[in-house]
Amino acid sequence: MSGKRDKGPAGNPWVNQPGPDEVQSDEPEEQLPPSPWNLEVQPPPSPWGGSAAPGPNPPNDPNGPGGPGGPSGPGSGPATQTSSSWGDKVGPPSLRRPPPQKKRPSIPPLLIPIGAGLLVVVIVAIVLVALSGGDDQAGPDNPPSTPVSTPAAPKTSYQPPSNAIPVGFGVSVVPAQGWTLYTKEKAGKQLAIYPPGSTGDAGAARAFFWVRQKRDVTANAYLMGIVEGETEKEITELGSVRNLPCPKDVLVECVAIDYTSTFTKNGAETKVKGSIEVYRRKDGVVTALDFRTNADFAPKAEADAATMKKSVIDSL
Repeated sequence: MSGKRDKGPAGNPWVNQPGPDEVQSDEPEEQLPPSPWNLEVQPPPSPWGGSAAPGPNPPNDPNGPGGPGGPSGPGSGPATQTSSSWGDKVGPPSLRRPPPQKKRPSIPPLLIPIGAGLLVVVIVAIVLVALSGGDDQAGPDNPPSTPVSTPAAPKTSYQPPSNAIPVGFGVSVVPAQGWTLYTKEKAGKQLAIYPPGSTGDAGAARAFFWVRQKRDVTANAYLMGIVEGETEKEITELGSVRNLPCPKDVLVECVAIDYTSTFTKNGAETKVKGSIEVYRRKDGVVTALDFRTNADFAPKAEADAATMKKSVIDSL
């Protein structure tokens, strides 16, 4: 032993060495078929004329960079300008679609003269207003307007007697003998007549004569409201509403109605006769004369009611 480490056979231990069975051969390895992806693809022809985009052409290729068909030669590459028939140079057409033009509303030809005529009329009206001054001042042809006011009660020469009871709006009533004022009634004035020895209770009265008033209603409407209220809980037979001849020029509507009714009180049946007359004046005041009496007292009550009715009409 020489004391030196045995390095073993020469060579790299990490490299496989051919074995004895492996025979070196110079035969070429089997070649794989060429891949279609490695083939050269010619670009499609340009729509603007000339040849396609330059590819890896051979140096002497006529379509190469230096050839007549190459990028620097005539007729190669996309066209940048084209000649027009009038000699100007225009650029290549754009592939973008032009924006649609906005359609303007078409005006019928017939409307044009009509609109012009209206415009002339407006101008003439403005000029006339300007020339007239445009004010509402009073003049010979333009009298001043008077404010609308509620008409006052008409003047009359009638002088009520000292025992007349005022109702309102210049109207009064003169009670007949034996008739007294029923003070509990506040709407208008109501006169009643009682049997001898009565305490003045409304239920004991033999007859009523009631004068009441309203404004801004028709005489017919006022009459129907009164008769419906008078006979609401009674068995009633109504006559027809009739027009009366208005006894004075100041009256514009005069109507009347008669009725009969029956009601029961304390087990006793009572028959009633009644009549209502309504007069409307020019100033809008409506006066109603409501007469109502027991049927057995009608002859006396009707005669008294005629006298009181005349006193009211004289004061209208």
